Amino acid sequence: MKTLLRMKPVFQEKIWGGDRLRTVFGYDTPSDKTGECWAISGHPNGDCTLENPEFAGETVGSLWKKRPDLFGNLPGDTFPLLIKIIDAKDDLSIQVHPDDAYAKVNENGSLGKTECWYVLDCDPGTSIVIGHNAKTREEMARMVEDKRWMELIRQVPIQKGDFFQIDPGCLHAIKGGTLILETQQSSDVTYRFYDYDRLQDGKPRTLHIAQSLAVTQVPHQAEPPKQETFSVGDATVTRLVTCPYYTVCRMVLSGKAHMDWNQPFVNVSILSGEGTLDGQQVKKGDHLIIPAGYGPMDLEGELELIYSHV
Repeated sequence: MKTLLRMKPVFQEKIWGGDRLRTVFGYDTPSDKTGECWAISGHPNGDCTLENPEFAGETVGSLWKKRPDLFGNLPGDTFPLLIKIIDAKDDLSIQVHPDDAYAKVNENGSLGKTECWYVLDCDPGTSIVIGHNAKTREEMARMVEDKRWMELIRQVPIQKGDFFQIDPGCLHAIKGGTLILETQQSSDVTYRFYDYDRLQDGKPRTLHIAQSLAVTQVPHQAEPPKQETFSVGDATVTRLVTCPYYTVCRMVLSGKAHMDWNQPFVNVSILSGEGTLDGQQVKKGDHLIIPAGYGPMDLEGELELIYSHV
């Protein structure tokens, strides 16, 4: 039987987190303030352990170093992608991420952070922050200084099934009532622009105004990614985005499909339903990596999944 690398997720408690990772996905979360499920990760801040008996005690990070053949012998010190499910019960801070060049110099050689969001669910009337209204960096600095946040930010209404690409330099914030699957570079660098004057343990959380002003794209520009939909057997596949760091696709299967995986590796997250991948059982909330050279696979069942690769 061909190997599928199965993940044990890592959970992160957050000031804005909720309980939907437990109530929706059935995960054993640490508290009702669990904001993030790091579902497929080799990052040192949340390195997923493998559940395969043949890789007992190994993590994605350790396997990347010991068994590069499983990941197509790609260059680099770290597993390049990070898949999260984010449960925002309350608003996240208004924030921005650096690109590779800025992060390398200013964040101890870290990768930058390009990311994208697939909206799994959201409360009625929910919006997110994407972009800003400042024409120049000087105007942005004045608006920040004067705390004219509502004038500065752009809010976009969202609904289940929406998809957004968030490039480095894009001012953004996930808002309360949103459940999102995020695919991103393996980076944990976030610059907090504004945090609603919230207190954590009696103190305001650290802001990164200088870094945020330095890396935010001014004026804001964004083109929605070009998507395409195609059929594979009884499955409908939508390519949500292709960028320099990843390709992300959504598949909805009702019956049978045959895929030929020829990427260095493929991340798979089961969003709903249950079924089999080459006869191996999968269900909602499972996350796995299809290793390099896997080749043909038969999929069967009623499944919705997101898959991604470099």
